[in-house]
Amino acid sequence: MAQNQGGGGGGFFSSIASSFSSFKNQVCLDHIFSLLGYEGLEVINPEGGTDDAEVEAQRGRWKGEERDSYWRSMQKYVGADITSMVTLPVLIFEPMTMLQKMAELMEYSHLLELADECEDPHMRLVYTACWFISVYYALQRTWKPFNPILGETYEMVNHCGITFIAEQVSHHPPISAAHAENEHFVYDITSKVKTKFLGNNIDVYPLGRTRLKLKKDGVILELVPPPTKVNNLIFGRTWIDSPGEMVLTNLTTGDKVVLYFQPCGWFGAGRYEVDGYVYNSNEEPKILMTGKWNESMSYQPCDLEGEPLPKTELKEVWRVAESPADDKFQYTHFAHKINSFTTAPKKLLPSDSRLRPDRYALEMGDLSKAGSEKSILEEKQRAEKRVRESKGQEFVPKWFDQTNQVAPTPWGDLEIYEYNGKYTEHRASADSSGTAEEANINTTEFNPWQFGNVAESS
Repeated sequence: MAQNQGGGGGGFFSSIASSFSSFKNQVCLDHIFSLLGYEGLEVINPEGGTDDAEVEAQRGRWKGEERDSYWRSMQKYVGADITSMVTLPVLIFEPMTMLQKMAELMEYSHLLELADECEDPHMRLVYTACWFISVYYALQRTWKPFNPILGETYEMVNHCGITFIAEQVSHHPPISAAHAENEHFVYDITSKVKTKFLGNNIDVYPLGRTRLKLKKDGVILELVPPPTKVNNLIFGRTWIDSPGEMVLTNLTTGDKVVLYFQPCGWFGAGRYEVDGYVYNSNEEPKILMTGKWNESMSYQPCDLEGEPLPKTELKEVWRVAESPADDKFQYTHFAHKINSFTTAPKKLLPSDSRLRPDRYALEMGDLSKAGSEKSILEEKQRAEKRVRESKGQEFVPKWFDQTNQVAPTPWGDLEIYEYNGKYTEHRASADSSGTAEEANINTTEFNPWQFGNVAESS
């Protein structure tokens, strides 16, 4: 069984996963790539072993000449943080921005209703932990979302009474902030990532602060997610793994959940598996949790040794909803809703991600136009920065305020932004107005600029 200390990993599958994870780094093609000038690149097939790594290397969405060209341009960045250093081709993008992707966590918000109404403090953690795990099904998509423009926003309504607002509050370093609320919960996040480019793979470290308040009892929970590894960026089929610990702490009571995301081993051993425990404030296990982040999660009461209690059974608490078949970008039904105007409020802000011309062109399948529109937006962003600096002014977010807080995370310090409440006032005013203005991608110009929508030629 798993270790019975709150800081430990382990669980049902840890002994199996540990025996396989050591093989992962052995699937290296030095003997092949040394002949091609690609020394040190690692291709990992999650469904196989070393014998088929050479075949796996030739798969993926890149054409041969594009793959070679991309590697030549990227090899100088090996070992570096490439969060905002590299301009990437739209070939690898999905028609969604990072702000929209942040909103995908809201899909299974009914779990927070159950948590808010739950009297058992440990079951409350089961529901909230499953809610946080649920977004990993969306995060496994291998397409890259667009980086938000400074000042870009995303609004969402018409889902479980939730009002969601996200804003890109910093460009260097890239930082996004979001706030969501309904009658059961308040959710706030400051999101920043740190990366390490490893040639054919990239490690992603989430330097975010995520806090959730359940309104009925006023408890506040804080999340520390595991890091993520994106495998086979250039050679082979891209796939994503998130090995490590997720820790969800009830800051009010001291109870917590520690869940271990198993690393993917040889022939897919351990892939997707999650297991761990809910602990009380004395770090005694109370409930075991197990499942797969791409399928479902279940729970069962346990004793102080972490063993299931007699006469109890494993009960499912969350399961992934059915997704569209053969969707080009592996979108869920909810992801399509996020991209549509059905979840947009009246008087949508012109800075909203839905209105981005590059995102929309990609959604329509026009890669050439998407690429040119993306370049235009990036140049406008640089031009606006020059205007701002020439005036001696600083960018100030509209819906979030930068605080004096610097929060430590396992991977570095994070500047904290807090929701300032102004969007609530704006939305109340817009909703009470007599006009029902609907945004239209063809008539509403994308405009996040605070210092002039500078033309590309400026």
